[in-house]
Amino acid sequence: MADMKDRIRQIMEAQHMSQQTFANFIGINAASLSSIFNDRTRPTLNTVEALKSKIPNLNVDWLIFGRGTMFIGDGNGGDQQPGGDVADGGQSSLQGEAQMPDLFSGGGDAGVGHQPTAGYGSPVRTEVKFVERPRRQITEIRVFFDDQTYESFVPRK
Repeated sequence: MADMKDRIRQIMEAQHMSQQTFANFIGINAASLSSIFNDRTRPTLNTVEALKSKIPNLNVDWLIFGRGTMFIGDGNGGDQQPGGDVADGGQSSLQGEAQMPDLFSGGGDAGVGHQPTAGYGSPVRTEVKFVERPRRQITEIRVFFDDQTYESFVPRK
């Protein structure tokens, strides 16, 4: 099964770009892209968002999960069918499972006025809990100079 890094490499090859050019194109550091390709780090949400913003017809479901085709509206059947997974031969493991919404499509008012639900239609109750922490104290200030030296200042108690 191909990893997300392999799918990013496929996108890069589909755009006929070198690794450096591709990193500059999507707006990430070339070293970060190299780290992804060499399995030192995993792609982040920022990487996915950068790809989607530069390639709007990129199928994010394909990028993240490997389902469907690389681009939305490809001639090979278009978008993935609900429940269809390339990795499992087009059969979903759960019948009637909820489909993940495309959060990166910029589809206008998707979700406006939508009340999130948990389980069988019961509304989600959002609670914000503020935790009191002790006030932070400055323990040291360091000033770095252009001649590669620094000075430390410690407040008097």
